[in-house]
Amino acid sequence: MQSFYPTCFERDMACTEAEWLGWLPAAMGSSDWQRDGDCVRAGIQGGKLSVCWQVAPSRVIALLRLPRLLVRFQFEALDEAARYAFMKRFDLYMQRGGG
Repeated sequence: MQSFYPTCFERDMACTEAEWLGWLPAAMGSSDWQRDGDCVRAGIQGGKLSVCWQVAPSRVIALLRLPRLLVRFQFEALDEAARYAFMKRFDLYMQRGGG
């Protein structure tokens, strides 16, 4: 998790589009959002968020192949605290780890 989220940033995520779409509803929480193709648009605390993605070639490390999704976040009319609060929750729902 980051300590600051700019109004616009991109991420390279190691997941398939199907996985992403399965995790997305919980990650978006109670915000009012709608999917439009490869984007979702949400209303958050009087501001807006647009999240768009595209499938990228897999990352290959020796015999390991990791799926990749390039994701772009664009906030509009949300201050730093509101962006942080939304992304803190979003990141926790999208976080994957081994054990």
